[in-house]
Order: sequence, then structure tokens, then C-alpha cells
Amino acid sequence: MSRAADAPGAGRQTDRTIMHATSVALGNSGLLIRGASGSGKSGLALQLMAFGARLISDDGTVITVHEGGLMMTAPEKISGLIEARGIGLLQADVQPSAWLRLVVDLDEVEAERLPPHRTCDLLGQKVALLHKVESPHFPAAVLQYLKGGRHA
Repeated sequence: MSRAADAPGAGRQTDRTIMHATSVALGNSGLLIRGASGSGKSGLALQLMAFGARLISDDGTVITVHEGGLMMTAPEKISGLIEARGIGLLQADVQPSAWLRLVVDLDEVEAERLPPHRTCDLLGQKVALLHKVESPHFPAAVLQYLKGGRHA
């Protein structure tokens, strides 16, 4: 006899989602950039790519629970493309996947000089979270975070 609780996915958290977000990677460490339309997700990604990061996906990122972590990939339809406002869709070399290590939320502006460690929950896992910083050094600081992490 089958019960609703025994149905696939019933009573448990999903292990995959597609987010309206842009993602880049530095090595195997990935950054998910989220924010409202027009908030600068693609712009931040382009700046990070100029510093050596590689595009995973622009404007839509697949996040999957994999081997105890979160893996990011691109939906096939948009792989290799990034929007540059006022220029158009650009082709980019991609990295097919990376481990999600950091989330930047462009809808929240950081008010503190030395903010507390923040996290967000994605698919039941805690991920480090930064808010947008209104400074020209922000992309470089995010890149350094991906390289070396943050001091306790």
C-alpha cells in the first residue's frame, strides 16, 4: 500500500534548483551572484572575468546537491553567453561547473566596515554570504575571498 509520504520527493527537501542568478568560478570555487533584474549581476561577473574568473552561467544557474556540497552548472540553452547592457549578448569561455563557495546579494547594501560573517541557506546547506559594497574595490575583494576565504 502506497502512502503520500513514500512518494518520491515527499517529505524531503529537493536536491536541485534553478536560480535567477549569475555564476562564475575561480578554479573549483564558485560564486553565485543574485539580485533583482538590472542590479548588476552580469556587470559584476564581467569584472570578475576580467580578473581571471570564468563564467559558469549568466541569468540562470542550476544548483545541485552533490557529494555533500553544492555544484553549480549552466542550463544548456544559455551556456557560454553573458549579457553586457548596452552592448548585447557576448560569447564567453565557460567553466562547466564549480562548487558553490560564496553568494553575493546585490539587493542588500553592506553598511558595516567589518560586517559579521553571514550565511544563507540553499537546498538545506549553509553558504557564505556577502552584501553589495559600493566601492570600486568590491570585485577584487570578492575575487580574493574566493582565493583565500575570510579571516575568522
